[in-house]
Amino acid sequence: MKHRLGLLPRILIAIVLGIVCGLFFPDWLARAFVTFNGLFGNFLSFIIPLIIVALITPAIAELGRGAGKWLGITAAIAYGSTIFAGLLALAVGLTVFPMILTPGSLPMSVDNPEDALLGPYFTVEMPPVFGVMTALLLSFVIGVGLTLLPTNALQRGFVELRQIVEWVISTILIPLLPLYIFGIFLNMTVAGQVFSIIVTFIGVIALVFALTVVLLLIQYGVAGLIARVNPLRALATMLPAYATALGTSSSAATIPVTLRQAIKAGVSEPVAAFTVPLCATIHLAGSTVKITSFALAIMVLAGVPIDLGLMVGFVMMLGITMVAAPGVPGGAIMTAAALLSSMLGFTEPQVGLMIATYIAIDSFGTATNVTGDGAIALVVDRLSRGRVGMPATDAAISQSGRVANEG
Repeated sequence: MKHRLGLLPRILIAIVLGIVCGLFFPDWLARAFVTFNGLFGNFLSFIIPLIIVALITPAIAELGRGAGKWLGITAAIAYGSTIFAGLLALAVGLTVFPMILTPGSLPMSVDNPEDALLGPYFTVEMPPVFGVMTALLLSFVIGVGLTLLPTNALQRGFVELRQIVEWVISTILIPLLPLYIFGIFLNMTVAGQVFSIIVTFIGVIALVFALTVVLLLIQYGVAGLIARVNPLRALATMLPAYATALGTSSSAATIPVTLRQAIKAGVSEPVAAFTVPLCATIHLAGSTVKITSFALAIMVLAGVPIDLGLMVGFVMMLGITMVAAPGVPGGAIMTAAALLSSMLGFTEPQVGLMIATYIAIDSFGTATNVTGDGAIALVVDRLSRGRVGMPATDAAISQSGRVANEG
């Protein structure tokens, strides 16, 4: 059987090739790749609102059906955990980044990035059908409305639209992503920026990894208090799921291991069978830590004034978009790109740098996500003890089936 190179190795190869080629490529050749990046970036801007509508609308509709109260409770706990993760990253970043990062040291983030970077030969405007905030509001209104309709006809239409958009992501955006990353690092190398950026982000990555460890300790500390179990023992029991996710970078592939270890940690089988597949879709705390931290780091490096209210709002919206992250490699950051551009005003090179850095440590975010699912299972199991058993809802099963490599 022919082995196919995964997304992470392709991204890493693209980064290395971009740096190496940037040392000797003439400007006219480098501009050819910059032109491709401009076209790809414009198409990404066009498709992002459609991604939001196609993914969030059916996700909300599916979460509103099935297990009723317990589905809502589990979703609320997962969302709360995700928001807490983002706020934790925000608080630590606001405290630490100004001390370890040099504001204004990211030349590609200035108001006129073409002053530092090469420009494309030409551009093709690809205006989106509607704006990002319109897409979000439309998704919420229609998604909630679908939960009230007695028929599933319209929901099936949005499910099919989701399949089309996921096809676009998996067959167009993701395969071309390494070439896009290559162009970004090629341009940064030609402009003489790349080495300072890489050195800077090594420290940020180390801090993000430490944050994911702290997050898991907090999650299991709270779960231990509520479920009345030893938190460190429960966390140790879930480590095989963490290790499996490190190797697979896939929540879906890790579900059997997560399920087995959650039961070993003391979660009843009905609760584990309900919460683990559902949380594999809606609980992306580790991914939220990464996105929030990297976004804040880029803003500090760019010398952009940090608006605390805006950043909190960004984290709240990010928690919602993470629920709809598509089941493809890098799906979470592709979905979050809409918020990075619309709420934080990120430029195309900044979004590209976010994507490259995020995917570089993709498996650690996924591992944090699935390990945290065990903590939520412990809490839900304690809350449901003595009550009606958990049903394995169609919503949980259908959504878990489309989750993969989103970490």
